[in-house]
Amino acid sequence: MPNPLGILGEDLKTVLDKDPAARNHLEVICCYPGLHALWLHRVAHFLWRHRLRLAGRLLSQLSRFWTGIEIHPGAAIGRRFFIDHGMGVVIGETSEIGDDVLLYQGVVLGGTTHEKRKRHPTLGNNVVVGAGATLLGAITIGDGARVGAGSVVVQSVPPGATVVGIPGRAVTERGEPAEALEHGRLPDPVNDALRLIIAEQSGLAERLRRLEESLRIQKDDETPEKRGDDPGMAHG
Repeated sequence: MPNPLGILGEDLKTVLDKDPAARNHLEVICCYPGLHALWLHRVAHFLWRHRLRLAGRLLSQLSRFWTGIEIHPGAAIGRRFFIDHGMGVVIGETSEIGDDVLLYQGVVLGGTTHEKRKRHPTLGNNVVVGAGATLLGAITIGDGARVGAGSVVVQSVPPGATVVGIPGRAVTERGEPAEALEHGRLPDPVNDALRLIIAEQSGLAERLRRLEESLRIQKDDETPEKRGDDPGMAHG
């Protein structure tokens, strides 16, 4: 069984490693709501698993009030998990999160059914989810995948892929390590598609222009003057 003190130290190190604004352990302990929410969730999840459901829910509500982060006590979260900033993050009851996962503010791991079964996303290891992204349903986000800010993902994502857009589409099959998610460098599939359409349209317009020019020249070559005929002889 993991040493609780070791896990706490691991959590602190994770924040220091992933947030360049973090300066020391005391600042992290006092000023990081994502860390507070994670620690309170661990206690609430323990209560939930031991059938103390109301106590777990009450503790999660206290955490939500204090941190602005809502994590259902039934959600399973791995090690070295970090929520950066965190305000508005929602993690549903049947969500499963692997190790070394990074979420930014406003991320939603939501459900799509009222049935009491698996209905929330599963995130693999080393996943990064950008600010304001929404992941819905019992989908799986593969190890090392990245989800761009503001994306809405309703289908599973293969390992190592980068997903952007509404609805989310994989724009790379396998990218760099998840920690390298730089939103300013993410591909824009809509813009790329528009550029392709415009380029294709320009090509078609040029082909049409050449065809019209060819037909005009051909028509000019067929006039009586071009053939050397006497227009007066046309009627015998």
